[in-house]
Amino acid sequence: MKTGTRRTLMHAMVIAAALGSGNVPAKTCNGINFPDQLQVDGSNLPLNGLGLYQATILKVKVYVAALYVGKTSADPNAILAAGGPSGLVLQFVRDVGANDLRKGWDEGFAENSSAQLPALKERIAMLNGWMADMKSGQRLAFIHKPGAGVQVDVNGTVKGTIKGDDFAKALLAIWLGGEPPNAEIKAGMLGGACG
Repeated sequence: MKTGTRRTLMHAMVIAAALGSGNVPAKTCNGINFPDQLQVDGSNLPLNGLGLYQATILKVKVYVAALYVGKTSADPNAILAAGGPSGLVLQFVRDVGANDLRKGWDEGFAENSSAQLPALKERIAMLNGWMADMKSGQRLAFIHKPGAGVQVDVNGTVKGTIKGDDFAKALLAIWLGGEPPNAEIKAGMLGGACG
C-alpha cells in the first residue's frame, strides 16, 4: 500500500472512530447521533452544539451540523476568536449536489467574510474543487488544526488541508457569523435546541 493511500486510510479511520458511536456518550438531533467529544491531534474537543439546516421557506431539512471546540461557549464571537482546534461535521439528511454545495460556500463566505474574499479566493476554489454529490447519510468533516489549516474529509475520504487560520475562521463564520444559513442552525451549534 502506498504511503499516501495508507495515510489517507488512517485519517479516515481516525475520523470514523471519532464519529462512530462506540462507548462514547452521544447527543441526537433529527435522529442522528454525534459523540460528546471529537479527538483532534490527541486533544478531546467537547461538542458545543448541534444544529439543523433547513432550506427555503418550506424548511426542507438538508443536514445536521455538529460543532466541536476546545472550550464550549454560547458566544459565536468567542468561538471565532479562540483560534484553537475545532471540528465541524455535517451529516446530510437528503441528497445534495456538488454544485449546490459550491453555491452555498460561495454565498456563505461572501455574506460573512466579504472583506477577506480576495485573500480567500484561491482557497475557496480549492474547497469547491473537492466537493462531490452528497447522499443522505453521508458526512462532510472540517477539522481545524491551528498552524496547519483545515483538513477536509468528504464522506470518509480526506481530500487535503486548506492552509491558513484565517480560512478556518472564515469557514466557521459561515454558520456563526452575522448571516448564517438560518438562525436555528446557528442557535443549535451554540448549544441551543436542535432545529
